[in-house]
Amino acid sequence: QVQLVESGGGLVQAGGSLRLSCAASRSIFSINVMGWYRQAPGKQRELVARLTSGGSTNYADSVKGRFTISRDNAKNTVYLQMNSLKPEDTAVYYCHAGDSGISSWGQGTQVTVSS
Repeated sequence: QVQLVESGGGLVQAGGSLRLSCAASRSIFSINVMGWYRQAPGKQRELVARLTSGGSTNYADSVKGRFTISRDNAKNTVYLQMNSLKPEDTAVYYCHAGDSGISSWGQGTQVTVSS
């Protein structure tokens, strides 16, 4: 397994930006998929963005063109750059690492977007 710690959440006005970080306890170089999910109050957890070890990315339709997922293997860190934030982006954001025999979640970081 791998331990994940998210940071970078906070309160921002609509139209603003935040960058979330997910620091892993060990190398993420070979982990098949790193992803960001979010869960708003009263809603199910949903995929926001994912990034494979080969560099392929997938985004939820609601964030395409506004959010960018990236990874720095040297720092064992995955990022989520969030631009043009909207109130509907308000949620707890979770980092996830997935591979054969691995499914690890971070504790989450709160993002609140005010209108």
